[in-house]
Amino acid sequence: MPKTAPFEKHTERYDEWFEEHDAAYQSELAALRRLVPSEGTGLEIGVGTGRFGAPLGIEFGIDPSSQMVEIARERGTEVVKGVAEHLPFTHDRFDTALIVTTICFVDDIQQTISEAARILDADGALVIGYIDEDSPVGQIYVEKKEENPFYREATFVSTDELLDELEAAGFTDFEFVQTIFQWPGEIDEPESVETGYGDGSFVGIRATR
Repeated sequence: MPKTAPFEKHTERYDEWFEEHDAAYQSELAALRRLVPSEGTGLEIGVGTGRFGAPLGIEFGIDPSSQMVEIARERGTEVVKGVAEHLPFTHDRFDTALIVTTICFVDDIQQTISEAARILDADGALVIGYIDEDSPVGQIYVEKKEENPFYREATFVSTDELLDELEAAGFTDFEFVQTIFQWPGEIDEPESVETGYGDGSFVGIRATR
């Protein structure tokens, strides 16, 4: 079952995080801008309140939370309600599929990635942004997950684990960026975006076939 309950109950708390941690949010957006194509039709899987898809030019979104869907629509995204494992779209429909801070909440990572591959055209790109479980911030989230209504049911993944899932779904070419090198609440200015992974806690992967 999709983990919608905390997002329905604490929608405002979720959305306000981005206001309260604007420097971290801007860092993540800057990282994703390096990976998300500027042209073509895009879908954000797990669009939430539209904090990423809208500023990145992603026109379409899907999310299982009714409350989140309404806010994303207000931000200009055309959203349908649904889950990542069963996307209500035809094969080869999109040029870009975006998944940000969502991969740790899906019920089935492999099915989610396989569905993303299905709705992408042959030259399409899957872009995933997430907190790396092996990073300093990721380790703190894991240790304190019971204290947070959103992360209580999350299953964090490492970059190496995610790469295994991507390769199993047929993705062969990867580009990495990373940012967030300290605790988000301590960031006063947007952090640098660097290539690779292993140092930054927020990692972005662009995967193609």
